[in-house]
Order: sequence, then C-alpha cells, then structure tokens
Amino acid sequence: MEQCPICYHELEVRDCAPCDDCGWDAKEINHLNQGIHTYTTYEVYNGLQLTLCNFCDVDFGSYRPEFFGFSNGKRIGFQNFAFVKELVDPQVTKDKFCPKCSMRLKFLNFLSAVRAMNEK
Repeated sequence: MEQCPICYHELEVRDCAPCDDCGWDAKEINHLNQGIHTYTTYEVYNGLQLTLCNFCDVDFGSYRPEFFGFSNGKRIGFQNFAFVKELVDPQVTKDKFCPKCSMRLKFLNFLSAVRAMNEK
C-alpha cells in the first residue's frame, strides 16, 4: 500500500491525462481524447518539473501562497515557468491518485517537495 505524501491516505490507481494538475479528472481525459488541450512540461520551481495542460499552466498562479508553504505571499505562476518540452503525442496513462486530496501522485510529490523547500 502506497500512501499520499501529504495526508497519508491510501492511494488508488486510475487513468490520467498528461496534465499533472487536472489529468486525474475524467473531464480532462475527455478533453485529451477530443484534442482540446495541449500539454507542456515546464520547470516550475527550483528545478521541479510538471506537465500541465494549456488551461492549468495559465491558471497555476491562482493557487494561494500558503498552499505551497510560502509565508511571504509569493505566488508561482506561468510567468515563472521555464519551457522544457511540448508533448507531441499525449496519451492516457496510469498514475496513483489520492481520493482525499483529489490530486495525482505526480502533483502531490511536487507539492511535498515545494513545501519542504519552504519549511526553512
């Protein structure tokens, strides 16, 4: 049994679209199948990478600073991202998902790492 790095709830496996933020949602899998979104990998924060759809990359700055452990009001937004690569042939893949946090493991690991960097 693998546990969520944030809340320690048991993770489940589910199909995911390439977006590390919203890819766990069946609506995003539908968007992938319809070709509605593009997917890009970015260096988001201090060397940490995420693959995001072209909605979540622009919306990323809406996360509250406290969510990432920032105490000074700092926000991470699209303007801070460094392009790594665009996914040419995005596919549905399996990933682990926390039903309590409603996030996939790739995003949870990113979140855990950013919070750890900001504990100092």
